Amino acid sequence: MPLRPRVALQLCYRTDGLEAGCDEVGRGCIAGPVFAAAVILPLGFSHPMLTDSKQLSEGQREVLRAVIEQEALAWAVGRAEVEEIDRLNILQASFLAMHRALDQLSLRPEHVLVDGNRFQPYGNLPHQCVVKGDSLYANIAAASVLAKTHRDAEMRRLARLFPAYGWAENKGYPTAAHREAIRQYGPTQHHRQSFCLLAEERQMKLF
Repeated sequence: MPLRPRVALQLCYRTDGLEAGCDEVGRGCIAGPVFAAAVILPLGFSHPMLTDSKQLSEGQREVLRAVIEQEALAWAVGRAEVEEIDRLNILQASFLAMHRALDQLSLRPEHVLVDGNRFQPYGNLPHQCVVKGDSLYANIAAASVLAKTHRDAEMRRLARLFPAYGWAENKGYPTAAHREAIRQYGPTQHHRQSFCLLAEERQMKLF
């Protein structure tokens, strides 16, 4: 049964020009790139399942991905690699992934709507940050779906190369099984060295 959003989504924040919704996925992972998407939806777009991607099943996200990619006026996905995350920090790498998504849009937006409370300005375009925007605005929710589905596909690809870490299931998040695999086999080049890969490392940093 389709999951309906708890709050009716507004299409966008501003209606006086093309607005791109932006969201990122993967900030809390200890392995893999961070992904971001930018989506410009047409006026009148709606879908009964569309909401924050975290509230959807994998199957629902895949259904929505196909709808969004077909019906959006423009959409794009960007990423920042593990090396960039370690060099820049995860927040700056997330901004970089968002900027790369915006760079690839076939239409130039006149306004950017961003999930969260911080953003690095994209050129001279005005922007608005909205906490929990992926559950309030359809263009951000659409971006969250694309970022999540594209990142999950990448983690499944990496899981075929490194099957011991369970990335097809945990998607790079720090589950107990994932940490145990790091303890047993060591980290790969896809692990974020600037993050606490093991629980004991986190404890050491607290003292």
